[in-house]
Parts: sequence; structure tokens; C-alpha cells
Amino acid sequence: MEPNQRVENQLEQTNINRSATVFAKTYFHGTKADLKLGDLIKVGFLSNYEQNQKSQYIYLTETLDAAIWGAELSVGEGRERIYLVEPTGEIENDPDLTDKKIPGNPTKSYRSIHPFRVIGEVTIWQSHTHEQVSGMKEAISLMKNHS
Repeated sequence: MEPNQRVENQLEQTNINRSATVFAKTYFHGTKADLKLGDLIKVGFLSNYEQNQKSQYIYLTETLDAAIWGAELSVGEGRERIYLVEPTGEIENDPDLTDKKIPGNPTKSYRSIHPFRVIGEVTIWQSHTHEQVSGMKEAISLMKNHS
């Protein structure tokens, strides 16, 4: 093997090693929006959870279960979807699901004003039962009415 070819192979291997690994965090975003790889999820569009209200933040989670809830509780008529996303900027704990209301961050849920890039989609996942979703929607409605 020529010396230059050896260097090129080493550089290529180094670039491969810098890509995502099993140790990289995985983030999910549950929604009813129909998105494609490379699309950006941004603030300022209609909220997943409030009719006719534009979002001030966008949300992601490290747990598939929380993303499933996100998809199931989203408003709209589209198909429930779960995307793998990567943040393009800083993220922070979602105060609605952390210390403000629940100790710690058990759902590993975060929010941001910076876009998320769609890098994949989870196509096989188990929905919650109709009774569980209805109960959660009722609980959320009660919380909103008492705020």
C-alpha cells in the first residue's frame, strides 16, 4: 500500500470514528407532523398541544415512552409519529416535567428555542391503551383548569 493511500485510509477511519456512536445521546420528538429526514423542527409553528397557539419552545426527550405520549397527545388529525432528532443549539429541562412540578427529570424531557434536525423515525412502537390516553388527556385538562 502506498504511503499516501495509508494516510487517506487513516483519515477516513478517523472521520468514521467521530460520527455517532452507541454512547451518543438519542433524542425523540413525538408529533403528528409529517416530516422528512433533514427537516428542521422550529418554534413559531402551531403547538402540538394547544389548538391555534404558536409554540414558544420545541420539546424532545431521551425516553421512547415520553415521545409516545407526545405523539398520542398531539392535536390534529395526522398519523402519530416519533422522530429521532438532534438539537442544533442549547436545550434545557422542561420545567413542566421537572423540579417545578415533579422532582428531577424522570421523563428526561427538554425544551429549546433552537431547531431540532430530523435524523430518523421510529416506525415500530407500542401505543398506550385508549383508556390510558383518555385518562391522561382528562388529567391534563383538569390541570389546565386549575392553573
